[in-house]
Amino acid sequence: MSTPVTAGTAVERPYEIVVGLEVHVELTTESKIFCSCPTRFGAEPNSQVCPVCLGLPGTLPVLNRRALEQAVRAALALNCRIQPVAKFDRKNYHYPDLVKGYQISQYDLPVGYEGWLEVGDPANPRRIRIRRVHLEEDTGKSLHDQAPGASVVDYNRSGIPLLEIVSEPDIRSAEEARDYLMHLRQVMLYTGVSDARMEEGSLRVDCNVSVRPRGSDVFGTITEIKNLNSFRSVVRAIEYEAQRQWEVLSAGGTLRRETRHWDERREVTVALRRKEEAHDYRYFPDPDLLPVPLPADWVEEIRASLPELPGARRRRYVLDLDLSVRDADTLVGDPGLAGYFEDLLAAGAEARAAASWVLTQVLAWLNAQGAGIDAFPVPPARLARLLRLVDEGTISMTAAKDVFEEMVRTGAEPDAVVEARGLRQISDQAALLEIVDRVLAANPQPVADYRAGRQQALGFLVGQVMKETRGRANPQLVNDLLRQRLSSDG
Repeated sequence: MSTPVTAGTAVERPYEIVVGLEVHVELTTESKIFCSCPTRFGAEPNSQVCPVCLGLPGTLPVLNRRALEQAVRAALALNCRIQPVAKFDRKNYHYPDLVKGYQISQYDLPVGYEGWLEVGDPANPRRIRIRRVHLEEDTGKSLHDQAPGASVVDYNRSGIPLLEIVSEPDIRSAEEARDYLMHLRQVMLYTGVSDARMEEGSLRVDCNVSVRPRGSDVFGTITEIKNLNSFRSVVRAIEYEAQRQWEVLSAGGTLRRETRHWDERREVTVALRRKEEAHDYRYFPDPDLLPVPLPADWVEEIRASLPELPGARRRRYVLDLDLSVRDADTLVGDPGLAGYFEDLLAAGAEARAAASWVLTQVLAWLNAQGAGIDAFPVPPARLARLLRLVDEGTISMTAAKDVFEEMVRTGAEPDAVVEARGLRQISDQAALLEIVDRVLAANPQPVADYRAGRQQALGFLVGQVMKETRGRANPQLVNDLLRQRLSSDG
């Protein structure tokens, strides 16, 4: 296609998008999967290599137990069945970033298989099946902008433990693909198996895309879009490729099973090569690595150590705590933020009030500072106490925000700030009646306006009472007392 296309909405399309995703996740081990080289991101090129990960003759791989444990942990979190044995195979192909000429991977016996992940509304989720979760070594990284007229390779990444998570073709839109990826990334973060930083390449996505007439159950010809590294790119690449395929078919053309590249600048996919089949890689068991048993009791120990996973947490927030789906998604999306919210609940805070404060006041401070929740200076128990002061009517919401700012700035206890600044809310009815009567006497025109049916005049009168009390009057009580006085013949 010569120019980018604009895909229509799902309602307008005469076709259905069918997507399966292959997600590659780098595991957070301190050393590589088959050698002791470190895995730090951003090190000087080719400074974290050794004869093993460079594939020099005579070297032998030794499996990193921690990498295998993390692979099982991730597979369990994705509701997979676990193989009784881990077997490694050689995947043979030639490319400059694959220094040995083969990649150690898993073929017929992946660590996990037949799993699933739920997406969509927690009250009525949709299940995306996961075909397999397997462990392999990462390749090097080709760099095309480091030397004029040449490409170079950094092998620091070669041998970093990589988890490949392959979904079934159950995804039906670009937005659902993004939803699946967001949920999958959260599982990786909650289980601690990966930092899943797409900008650093520790989570990369290949999209298998096809289209078919709406209502058909026959799969179309698949094209694979390789190495997408942002949610935005995934959505746009799927939308473009689906529309491209449908236009080819509508014009009477045929599609090739091929691998394509997403051109970020032009926002188009470009053909790279014919898509390989499994037999093209000539898989065979790696003769240097013996099969490793995965005892059932060891697997169950790992299962028992899993935290509450994001899907279950999201469901609990919506169905049990009555939070909105949007608020639940924001909280669950950041494990640290969700942990702080959980600590607020444990300290006695009411769920909806706690969520509101975390998602407004706390999040605003974090965004302004460019910091994570670990840097937030107010402990959960102290913020919970501030929320109780509001709930008990001791201080108004306006005063609470002032107290919050002082707590963040100085680390003071909320009760101490309230007393030092004289912010305790006035809820004494007799005292407030005196002030209400003075305000009504001083403002005859707004009083007349209200009695003439202009309801907005009440807001002015409330403001005057709050001004008299320096914001300390109980707003609800002020409203009630003003309405009582104004409804009399007075």
